[in-house]
Amino acid sequence: MGKWDWQVFLQDTGGGRTYLEWLMSAWGWTLSVAILSLVVALVVGSLMGILRTTPSKTLVLIGECWTELFRNIPLLVQMFLWYFVLPELLPMSIGDWLKQLPNASFYTAVVALGFYTSARVAEQVRAGITSLARGQRMAALALGLTLPQTYGYVLLPMAYRIILPPLTSEFLNIIKNSAVALTIGLMELTARARAMQEFSFQVFEAFTAATVIYIVINIIVTFAMRYVEQRVAVPGLIGAKPAVTTH
Repeated sequence: MGKWDWQVFLQDTGGGRTYLEWLMSAWGWTLSVAILSLVVALVVGSLMGILRTTPSKTLVLIGECWTELFRNIPLLVQMFLWYFVLPELLPMSIGDWLKQLPNASFYTAVVALGFYTSARVAEQVRAGITSLARGQRMAALALGLTLPQTYGYVLLPMAYRIILPPLTSEFLNIIKNSAVALTIGLMELTARARAMQEFSFQVFEAFTAATVIYIVINIIVTFAMRYVEQRVAVPGLIGAKPAVTTH
């Protein structure tokens, strides 16, 4: 094995930027996809999770169908379906617009990754709500709150506190799963590392740098979410620190 050449990151790529700038740009794309996908997953997943805990059988069925559909189709297949198949199924004018949309692979990655993760978030939200005592829902309704108000003011604030640890795992998974977007042409971190090793022939340096960046991102997210968990923890709920007793 040859010597490692860390100075390769300072070499010009031929476009006026160094390989280090290449990777930093890709790091921005990775974070953008991860954050926007998380927003989509939280909004859609929360909605579907709520539907699965309502008294309406129709709404429960809608939530269950969504969850089962998106969590049982591999992410790579979903990426291909959204990027290659959907434009062909739509009217020609709309399909052509989607194909010519600037950064189409970015938007496709956000939607595909967001919907894929929303199925997992929906299951966690459902589990968080059903883990609460039934008396909380009944007491809120007895006080005159509507069902939406009961969810918004009573059930969801408590449920989210319970499911913060698994939501942290989902955010970390989104960051890692964003690498799948390279298959539809998005130049995120893994794709840039791959391009760097093809141009510079420095395989170990390229993927070592990508690995370090992924690790740093995940460590920052982990510690940030732990801080949030500690700040919003309610004594007696899952995730809360046990009370300190003095003798």
